[in-house]
Amino acid sequence: MTGPGTDPAPRPDPGISGTTRLYAVLGDPVAQVRAPGLLNALFARTGTDAVLVPLHVMPADLATVLRALRALRNLDGVLVTVPHKIEVCRYADELAPAARLAGSANALRRNPDGTWRADNFDGAGFVHALRAHGHDPAGAEVALFGAGGAGRALACALLTSGVRRLHLFDPDAAHREDLLKRLTELRPGWAREGTDEALARVDLAVNASPLGMRPGDPLPFAPDRLSPHGAVADLVMKPAETALLRAAAAAGRPVVPGGPVLDSQVALYRDFFGLTGDAPPEGGPTP
Repeated sequence: MTGPGTDPAPRPDPGISGTTRLYAVLGDPVAQVRAPGLLNALFARTGTDAVLVPLHVMPADLATVLRALRALRNLDGVLVTVPHKIEVCRYADELAPAARLAGSANALRRNPDGTWRADNFDGAGFVHALRAHGHDPAGAEVALFGAGGAGRALACALLTSGVRRLHLFDPDAAHREDLLKRLTELRPGWAREGTDEALARVDLAVNASPLGMRPGDPLPFAPDRLSPHGAVADLVMKPAETALLRAAAAAGRPVVPGGPVLDSQVALYRDFFGLTGDAPPEGGPTP
């Protein structure tokens, strides 16, 4: 206890010093992000003197913030969440194949020469999480809701994983048409604009939109409109059980939550940022 004339009990040393390397996760909002807990635990396991913090960045301020972050000599990496995954590619010096294919990125690192490389692990993490839940996308027909940064990455990963056909839904016509054009160039006829008729027969319906992050958000689609065997996946991380997943479970549809998607990316981040001495998390991919 403390009292007059006594010093308060010392707080635990967080392990941050002048040598600590910095990482940030950028988003709007950021209250839902799980990356700080996962990446800071990874730093601890690998003995890396580093810390990751969330930065709430509005779209209008993204350019200003990224220019400032690039100027920090002790900043080694950036993670990116909604709504910045497409725009952030403009500030990278080089794009890894997944980021170039999708036109979006969720991670940037500083190279030894000071340049910045962007990559996207959303798609690889999602496909791994699907398979871990017993839903191999190969040969499946998929409805994808959301053509933003995460939706682009998922669409490209689903294409390379052998999905038979993709039906794309997004109320933003510009985003929808841009992604459809990109996918058509990669595989003509594979992706098409989603319809109610298509939704009723798909094997998997995926929410890659921000709907569900805020209380009161409408459902991106009604799970009971799917066929009885149609599974539902939701990339929203917080809450862990979204309204969409609750509605899907109540309708008797199999569900895949967003948490395992991020968990599956941890081993990929480990290699991307050059963190050594750690094994992949249980059930995580081996890059």
